[in-house]
Amino acid sequence: MARNATVAVVGAGDYIGAAIAKRFAAEGYLVFAGRRTADKLARLKAEIEAAGGRCEVRGLDARKEDEIVTFLSEADEAAPLEACIFNVGANVNFPLTETTERVFRKVWEMACYAGFLTGREAARAMLPRGQGSIFFTGATASLRGGSGYAAFASAKFGLRAVAQSMARELGPQNIHVAHLVIDAGVDTAFVRERIRARGNEPAPGQLMNPASIAETYWLLHNQPRDAWTFELDLRPSGEKW
Repeated sequence: MARNATVAVVGAGDYIGAAIAKRFAAEGYLVFAGRRTADKLARLKAEIEAAGGRCEVRGLDARKEDEIVTFLSEADEAAPLEACIFNVGANVNFPLTETTERVFRKVWEMACYAGFLTGREAARAMLPRGQGSIFFTGATASLRGGSGYAAFASAKFGLRAVAQSMARELGPQNIHVAHLVIDAGVDTAFVRERIRARGNEPAPGQLMNPASIAETYWLLHNQPRDAWTFELDLRPSGEKW
């Protein structure tokens, strides 16, 4: 049954973002999906609609304030914005001395600054109604730096701080803010190719199914107010940590 409610996915990529969109669509939400190239969302839209769901797609540069404002305003006007997921990637690995100013700045803009813009605009839409969920996709780099990850880890650290500050401010106003640490590789063709390039095959329990990750976002969205989770880390059974 269709709901009079919208979920906005900023960074609706082919895996985690798409899986989240499909999970909420299956529950009757109108999906507003945004990513850098709108044409790449055609398959997601078709799959959701073939399953009886509703999906609007937009080309979106999440680093541009005016584009985020327009995207979330349109989503909220179509039906009340009840959930907003920030899922922009920006994972890069460069030796420190080869990390250019441009790379460092761009990664920060994508993984941190864009998250601030998204969270702020989602909050502006949700606060007058006194309800909603705003979730941020984090990574292992959100909690610890690694060799070659100065740009990515600093941006993800920053995004976590934005999310934590928002949760403390917005929680008392009935807005659920959560940060999800994806602490493993996601089962994609790209990740499998990287593992094979090192002379290995993916082991059982090593990679995460995007649909399993999406299920967690859905469960968080439905948590009762007296038992909200701010931070949740997800990893498959075979991941070392």
